[in-house]
Amino acid sequence: MFEKEYDVIVVGAGHAGAEAAAAAANLGSKTLLVTMNLQTIGQMSCNPAMGGIAKGQIVREIDALGGYSGIVSDKSAIQFKMLNKSKGPAMWSPRTQNDRMRFAEEWRMALENTSNVDFYQEMVSGLLVENGRAVGVKTSLGIDIRSRSVVLTNGTFLNGLIHIGDKQFGGGRAGEKAATGITEQLVGLGFESGRMKTGTPPRVDGRSLDYSLMIPQPGDEIPEKFSYSDTKALTKQRDCYMSHTSLLVHDLLREGFDRSPMFNGRIKSLGPRYCPSIEDKINRFADKDSHQLFVEPEGWNTVEVYVNGFSTSLPEDVQYKALKSVKGFENVKFFRPGYAIEYDYFPPTQLKHTLETKLIDNLYFAGQINGTTGYEEAASQGLMAGINAHLKINEKEAFILNRDEAYIGVLVDDLITKGTEEPYRMFTSRAEYRTLLRQDNADLRLTPRSFEMGLASKDRLEKMEEKERKSNAFVEFFRETSFKPEQINPILEELDSSTVKQPDKMFKVFSRPKVTMEHMMQLEGVSEFVSDNNLDREILEQAEIQVKYSGYIAKEKNNADKLQRLENIKIPKGFDYSKLKSLSYEAREKLKAIQPVTISQASRISGVSPSDISVLLVYMGR
Repeated sequence: MFEKEYDVIVVGAGHAGAEAAAAAANLGSKTLLVTMNLQTIGQMSCNPAMGGIAKGQIVREIDALGGYSGIVSDKSAIQFKMLNKSKGPAMWSPRTQNDRMRFAEEWRMALENTSNVDFYQEMVSGLLVENGRAVGVKTSLGIDIRSRSVVLTNGTFLNGLIHIGDKQFGGGRAGEKAATGITEQLVGLGFESGRMKTGTPPRVDGRSLDYSLMIPQPGDEIPEKFSYSDTKALTKQRDCYMSHTSLLVHDLLREGFDRSPMFNGRIKSLGPRYCPSIEDKINRFADKDSHQLFVEPEGWNTVEVYVNGFSTSLPEDVQYKALKSVKGFENVKFFRPGYAIEYDYFPPTQLKHTLETKLIDNLYFAGQINGTTGYEEAASQGLMAGINAHLKINEKEAFILNRDEAYIGVLVDDLITKGTEEPYRMFTSRAEYRTLLRQDNADLRLTPRSFEMGLASKDRLEKMEEKERKSNAFVEFFRETSFKPEQINPILEELDSSTVKQPDKMFKVFSRPKVTMEHMMQLEGVSEFVSDNNLDREILEQAEIQVKYSGYIAKEKNNADKLQRLENIKIPKGFDYSKLKSLSYEAREKLKAIQPVTISQASRISGVSPSDISVLLVYMGR
């Protein structure tokens, strides 16, 4: 029925579980993926989209490391947009609208075509723990399955409780039962647990909507894609649409506030601050007359529509009455109402940077069990947990990404160093080195490290090296090649920019804010260089960013190098902070609880001041 013993067992087959299983298996571990429903592998439980602000950078990083999320997103995309294109490249964020059913199908096919992955459908009710080490799982049928490591990716299923108005019932998501037993066992083993909530909007019948009353939201004219591999960009796309709530809609929603579990006290846990329910938005932003609603198709062929921005746990009759008063929704028909869900999570300060728990060896947590929200955040944690589970049992060095290497590094470091009391969502503002961590260079940053570890393929590495070589050569061309004033001045005059009187290097004029690659292509020799070296759009974009933002990039690299010096100062395992009386009481308590590995990590702990760090540095002889 099963292997005698697996290398890695992954519990849960959402975005975190799917990436964890793929990573461990592709590295060579015999992997078992256990889920309560094999038909919902890679299910998009909430909105049918991947990427977005900062999240798109994470998907690119997952792809650069050899994960599957970018490939699956490209294959199931129905629309592509590069967000924030009017801002600097550090803010550019790719996003796909996806076919929900195809997305799950592509994930299932990808995993079934991955060697070393076995599947089993049943609920895991507990862990097998021996001598402080995870050695397998126990199922609801009482079957023990042994392994050398376990990755828990339970999503919202741990004691999940669904709320719709006055009604509440157990469930991990609509139509699926909750998972029980694991939380209770982990708490008994000494783990701290908590409760969080999230929500989802109603799904409606697109045939009942009047799109002529809404604002079309088309994809990019020239769509790109997530994956650095050979997936295809879209040649046709589906439009999304935008509508707005009104004061009437708000008044109709307020009528149900006394029956709202959020306001009558039945829901006590915190939800995602940056993705509030519609009733929360009305309550918090009472001065606003309307809020945007994004009307998103669920796929190429289905009529099901996701009403983004209308997440709610109000009674279904209140939801229906209010939504009918939104422009374009006058004749709306529901597929199902929106709901809120409460679930167990474990504060992530109980983890190491590898996502292994501090209390139980070879036990890893990834995804919403760590207090995060979002497919992308979950998938990246699953990837890292799967990688490190494989490396640990094979006695290899852990794979850890620093804050200046990846958004994934920022995410993991934030979680285990600062913890979270509300669902954690990634933003560009969380990354202090976001000019280095762009979506366009994730392959340059991460593919060499992944290849060295054995996850990224040689083809991926060679493709990345070709991109790097060609873009660097193009930048060098601009550094070495001069322009003539009579060539560039007409362009500068057209841009209302100061002209030049004598020849200079192309790099200097290209660095000007208003001058673009299109302008440079008009200069003698540039288009010829592009043609002779077969440079594609990705190379042109990469070269332009390197030229125009060279000063910012160099400054951030310098700052990162300074921080790395603190990263290199290790704190001995089990260090006794109580003997350093010069530390503040709060610092001693926080340092003792989190047990930072380096001085740099210690400096990021809330409540640890610069003077506390100075005390540590003095003690360490620095």
